[in-house]
Amino acid sequence: MMTMKNASITSSRITSKQKDQIVRFAEDAARKAIRVIGLDNPGAQQVIGNGDKLANAIIDKIRELSLRNQFANEETSSSYTYPSEYKPKSVTEQANKLSELFPGIGNADETLADKPLPKGAGGYFVIPRWEKVAPTYNEAVHKVLSLIASSRKFYNYREGQLGPDRLRQHERTVKMLAKLGKDQKGELLVIPAQFGMLHRGQSVRRAREVFMTNEFGLGAFVLGCMILTHPERLVRYEELDMDCPGDEFSPEADGGFSGAPGFNFRGGRVRFGARWVSDANDFYGSASGFVPQ
Repeated sequence: MMTMKNASITSSRITSKQKDQIVRFAEDAARKAIRVIGLDNPGAQQVIGNGDKLANAIIDKIRELSLRNQFANEETSSSYTYPSEYKPKSVTEQANKLSELFPGIGNADETLADKPLPKGAGGYFVIPRWEKVAPTYNEAVHKVLSLIASSRKFYNYREGQLGPDRLRQHERTVKMLAKLGKDQKGELLVIPAQFGMLHRGQSVRRAREVFMTNEFGLGAFVLGCMILTHPERLVRYEELDMDCPGDEFSPEADGGFSGAPGFNFRGGRVRFGARWVSDANDFYGSASGFVPQ
């Protein structure tokens, strides 16, 4: 049975460096909002007139983000594990497979796999930059799901519901993938990652809450590519299924992204769907990647 994980919190005063970083993040966010929104003079005056509301919103968000254990009750014991057939393949083998699936996709820097794995990672996985696969992230996800469907029995419970109004990348994942992409020279990214074991039995938002500082959630595109190169990971009912905490899903396409996609194996086929981020299930574990430190 799994040992329940509880994040430890140390009581110590905030440092001046931490204060400066938080203030800088807030200032950067305000400048980005002005630029993205295209704020004009009347709009800016409206914001200034509601300065107290803006301040309260910032206070509420900082309070929310600082509470590391607010979803501690969203965990359950789990004994589910990976199928015996599964083991991480070499970077070369994965890159060759991806070259077959995405002709002209490029190469990976195989020397990256010579480094020790970060804590929590189960292997090195080769992933295309989604921008090389399709014009938008949503189209890239659809293409990967189509490739899975062409190679084995597959069912998509969210067929026709994967547009930007329903599916988007989590902000943390976007930043971490951008850092990996900047640091690596190859057209294919080499990502230290794990297929769900580290967070089995946890809800998606609990997993996000206890991520290590260099850890981030994997989305449907990355995890779908990992399944393409490692089909042995999904082969039977009695195994650990996978949540995609690197994506957010809006069940009603109403701006409320309260779900996350995931993969499982039922009835002799791979299935893709979405679950509530608050749902803790012993069958599931959140897949995650790591930025080498």
